[in-house]
Amino acid sequence: MGDVWYGGTTRNPWNLMQGSSGSSAGPASAVSAGCLPFAIGSETLGSISSPSTRCGVTGYRPSFGFVPRTGAMPLSWSMDKLGPIARSVEDCALVMSHIFGPDGVDHSVHEASFVWDAKYDWRKLRIGYFTDTFAEPTWKAPERKKDESDADFAKRTAASQASFARRLYDAKYDRATLDVLKRMGITLIPVELPKLPWGAMVSPLEAEGAASFDQLTLSGRDALLNGQSAHDWPNLFRAARFYPAVDYVQAMRARSLGIAAMKKLFDQVDIVAATSSSTQLTATNLTGHPAIIVPNGLRGADAPAPRSLQETNDGNTGGPGTPVSITFLAGLYNDARLLAFANAYQQAAGFLGLHPKL
Repeated sequence: MGDVWYGGTTRNPWNLMQGSSGSSAGPASAVSAGCLPFAIGSETLGSISSPSTRCGVTGYRPSFGFVPRTGAMPLSWSMDKLGPIARSVEDCALVMSHIFGPDGVDHSVHEASFVWDAKYDWRKLRIGYFTDTFAEPTWKAPERKKDESDADFAKRTAASQASFARRLYDAKYDRATLDVLKRMGITLIPVELPKLPWGAMVSPLEAEGAASFDQLTLSGRDALLNGQSAHDWPNLFRAARFYPAVDYVQAMRARSLGIAAMKKLFDQVDIVAATSSSTQLTATNLTGHPAIIVPNGLRGADAPAPRSLQETNDGNTGGPGTPVSITFLAGLYNDARLLAFANAYQQAAGFLGLHPKL
């Protein structure tokens, strides 16, 4: 679950007090630390994106059905994707050229071409950006709960203000992306993510995961896993056994509407710039669209402190000297074009070759 495994926690090479995020925790951390030139990660709902962001490496999540998942541990048959994690977009593309296409075992993989060309003329592409996610963040004071004490309300308000300060600080890196794109000569096209109940469509992931690990649950050996909270896999798998089949089908039908809506979006533009942790992460994992996560700078010495300074605590994220990222998206099976554009951005942004001081 995330960066936690039976042996402990995988660390972020930029700050060894932090976990590397997950669940492709090892691949991202090892590449960031220079132990490997690349590694293969898996993503169902952010497991390439999140550790790539935390560890300051380039992560590439291909279109669903582009790379065989043969040999990988399954979680969700309709959402699992494998892709490379490396230092650069170009390295990801080189790895992709060797792993894409049918293998005769994973029958979800389509016959689709991947022709990597670092000299592709990306200037003819239509580049969009999600306007709402690049807007200046605003803070809304929390509402007081019934019978809440002055001390508790003050504590909750202070925590909300601190969280907003971190978002406000990081937002300047996101908006700097737009400045780089404009310097590249791009006329940005404002677009919006289709307004659908994306979060309500995620439940099939848990149902499919419960099916994948059904034998573990029924054997009782799930009790041996370290995490046993309500949000850890053992209890998610146990609860998913009560998920109604009708609800599963309705969620999958809703996903088909989401895929159609995303197709309309990519009829308007070829590439979309997006903040890495926004709702697009859920939406594009549900619809199977490709994403490339690119390092986008390091937080300065003036960065707000993490929510927690406790070692490997979930709240110990961000803070001075840690990486940020930006994400680019494209239409289904337009992966080579997406990588060619992201490669151009990576060269222009100037954050290629960042290394943690180990």
